[in-house]
Amino acid sequence: MIHVVGHTAVDHISRVHHLPEKNQSTHITDRQIFFGGGAANIAAGIALLGESVTLHSCVGDDFSGSDYEKWMEKLGIRRQFFEVPGTHTPTAFMFTDESESQMTFFEWGASKAFATAEAPGLPLVHMATADPDFNCRVAQKSEFVSFDPGQDVFWYTKEQLESIIANTDILFANQHEVQQMCTTLGKTKADLIKEVTMAIFTMSGDGSMLYFGGREQFIPAVPVTLVDPTGAGDAYRAGFLSAYVREFAPLTCCQIGTVTASYAVERAGCQTNLPTWDQMLERYHVHFGKLEKEQDQE
Repeated sequence: MIHVVGHTAVDHISRVHHLPEKNQSTHITDRQIFFGGGAANIAAGIALLGESVTLHSCVGDDFSGSDYEKWMEKLGIRRQFFEVPGTHTPTAFMFTDESESQMTFFEWGASKAFATAEAPGLPLVHMATADPDFNCRVAQKSEFVSFDPGQDVFWYTKEQLESIIANTDILFANQHEVQQMCTTLGKTKADLIKEVTMAIFTMSGDGSMLYFGGREQFIPAVPVTLVDPTGAGDAYRAGFLSAYVREFAPLTCCQIGTVTASYAVERAGCQTNLPTWDQMLERYHVHFGKLEKEQDQE
């Protein structure tokens, strides 16, 4: 069982010609509404890949009976929710320009309940964007911890980052989040890598890097037609974690994460084009060959 902690949200995703400067405006060329929230995206990806997953999240009284709830039930996602009456389920407003740069405005809504909620101790947990103090408490109480600060990295204090990283086994981040963590901690990237057992740093369309066992390994991105980059990182984490609990080697887990992410970016929305395990395998074989366990069986 993989446990995922963090936001469940409704995503309003818009395309714009350019991201405006302060006191300026821009034209929205397309706007759509999708199921989202970093933790919920990862849980959906894991469920579709065939692994058991429990989502720990906060929702408002608008969630019960919603299409989003029905979608999670269809996927078989187990849910441990803090339901907060009189609040909205968190809502994200994302704007992506023609160069694929992105800006996000996030209404926490019910997720404010994380601050006072009792943190669970879990056997294997991935912590996505959520309340920093809540994530620190989950990390302290859990046995095996995977951590992804996401765009909430700017809300972590030095003390919170030090606490959570001290209890983290696998650290995920993109290049912007790595830079911010280093700035907050007053450390270099090399220092950060040494503090965790394994680190995976993604670089958008330029692939990702795995740091494990004193080695540095590059994983190229899978070339596809990009429609929307939103949710690519969440899909990568879903693929990695699903492979990790199946006891694949870390490099293979990264490759599976890369393939899973390649599906997500082919359509708008974070959960609209996530693959099953068989679909992932089909594309994996094309770009990375046979999985190591398939080779062992020959």
